[in-house]
Amino acid sequence: MAFQFWKNEKWKKWTVSMRLPLFLLLFMSGAIPMFLQGMIMSRSFRKTQIDGRIIEVQNQSLITSDRLSRSDYMIADSRDVLLDKELDTIADIFNGRIMVVDRNYRIIKDTFKLAEGKIQVSEPVLRCFRGENSVLREDEKQYFAVTAPIYDNSEDRNIIGVLLTTASTEYILSNSMSVEEKSGFFEVVALLVLLLAGILLAFLLVKPFDRLQTSLNRLAEGSLEETVAENTYRETSRISDAIQKTMTKLRTMDQSRDEFVANVSHELKTPITSIRVLADSLLSMDEVPEELYREFMTDISEEIDRESKIVDDLLSLVKMDKSVAELNVSKVDINALLQQILKRTSPIAGKRNVELIYESIREVTAEVDETKLSLAISNLVENAVKYNVEGGWVKVTLDADHKYFYVKVADSGIGIPEELQENVFERFYRVDKARSRETGGTGLGLAITKKVVLMHYGAIRLLSKEGEGSTFTVRIPLTYIY
Repeated sequence: MAFQFWKNEKWKKWTVSMRLPLFLLLFMSGAIPMFLQGMIMSRSFRKTQIDGRIIEVQNQSLITSDRLSRSDYMIADSRDVLLDKELDTIADIFNGRIMVVDRNYRIIKDTFKLAEGKIQVSEPVLRCFRGENSVLREDEKQYFAVTAPIYDNSEDRNIIGVLLTTASTEYILSNSMSVEEKSGFFEVVALLVLLLAGILLAFLLVKPFDRLQTSLNRLAEGSLEETVAENTYRETSRISDAIQKTMTKLRTMDQSRDEFVANVSHELKTPITSIRVLADSLLSMDEVPEELYREFMTDISEEIDRESKIVDDLLSLVKMDKSVAELNVSKVDINALLQQILKRTSPIAGKRNVELIYESIREVTAEVDETKLSLAISNLVENAVKYNVEGGWVKVTLDADHKYFYVKVADSGIGIPEELQENVFERFYRVDKARSRETGGTGLGLAITKKVVLMHYGAIRLLSKEGEGSTFTVRIPLTYIY
C-alpha cells in the first residue's frame, strides 16, 4: 500500500508529459538564437551595404564637386560639355540622379533633364550652402541623397553651388532579400535537424526516468525486494537513494510487524496455555486437596493478571499510535510526581532489598500529561528495580534548565550489552527473556515509555554497560509545544 501512488495515472504519464516540455526547451534553446542571429545578420548585412554605398557616393560627390569648382562649371560660358557627360555617367553608375544648384537655388544641371531652371530649396541644399554636408536617407522610398559644395576659385573659397546626388538602394535591398531567402532555406534545414535532434535528446534524457518508473511500478505491485538503482543523473541517483532508504525502512517495518504479530500471539497464548494446563489438571483429578486447589487457582489468577497486563499495555500502545494522539496537558509538579512514583514502587523494591534514592536539584513545574508521563517514568523505575541485583540501588535525579527538565533513572543492575541497546525500545523485546518471565514483564514497557516521551516532543537516552548497571535519561520541554 505504501507505493500505490506510483500506479496513479498522473505518474504513468509523467515521463511522457515531461518529454514535451523538455523537447520544447531543447528546440527553443536552439531555434530562438538561430532565428535572432539570422535576423540580426540580415539587418546588419543590409545596413552595411547601404552605409558602404553612401560612403562611396559621398567620396565620388566630393571628387566631382572639386572638379566642377576648378573648371568654373557654375559660369555658363565656361561650362564644359565633357563634365555634363561625366555627370550623366556617374548618375547612371549609381542608378541615381545628379543635380547642380547655383547660389540662387536654381537647378542648372539635371541628369534626368526634368527640373533644369526650377528652384531647389530642400533642407540638404540649404544646409550645404551653410557649409554643412549632409546625407538624407529615405529607407521607405529606397533612396538617399548626398550633397557636396561647389566653390569659386577665389582665395575665400565661397560656396557658389551645390552638387546634389540621389542614389537608389533598391538593388541593395533586392540583393539582401535574395541573401535572406537563401539563409532562410538553410535555417529551415537547420531547424529540421534541430527538431529531430531535440526529439532524440528528449527521449534519451528521459530514458533513465522510464527505467526508474519501471522499478517503481514493480514496487507498487508488491515486489518489496526490488532494488532501485538508477544513477545516470545526480537527480535520479538521489531519488533512487531516497526510495532505497524508504524501502529499507518499509522492509524493517514489515519484518517488525510480522515479529510483533508473532510476539503478540505468543505472549497472549502463553498465559492461556498455562491456564488451560492448570484447569485440565484440576478437572482430571477426582478429589483435589484444598491446598493444591488453592495453589492452582492462585497460579491461574496470576496468569490472568499477566494476560490483563499485556492487553492493557497493548491498548495503551494502540492509543498512542494514533495519528493524532490525545494528551491532557496541564501544569504538573514534577517533584511531587516522582516522589509519588517512588512511593508506589517501594514495595517492589523492598521485596528485592533494593534501595530507592531520590535527588532533586531544583523544583520543577512543567506542562505535561500527568497520567502518561507517570506511566513512562514508572516503567523505567520498575525495570530498574526488577533487573537489579539483590541489595542494589536505584537513583532517580531531577534537574532542569531554562528550556527542558531532565529525569535520570540510574541503577546498579545487570546492565545491557552494547550490541543490544538499540533494540530495547522495540515492542516485546527482552534482553533476558527468562528473567522477564520471572518478574512479570510484558516487553512493552520501554516501547510505551519512548512513545510517551516522543509525544511530549522529548528525547530518551540509554547509557549502559553489562554488569555495571544502566542509566536512562529523559529530556522533556518545560512548555508543551502545540
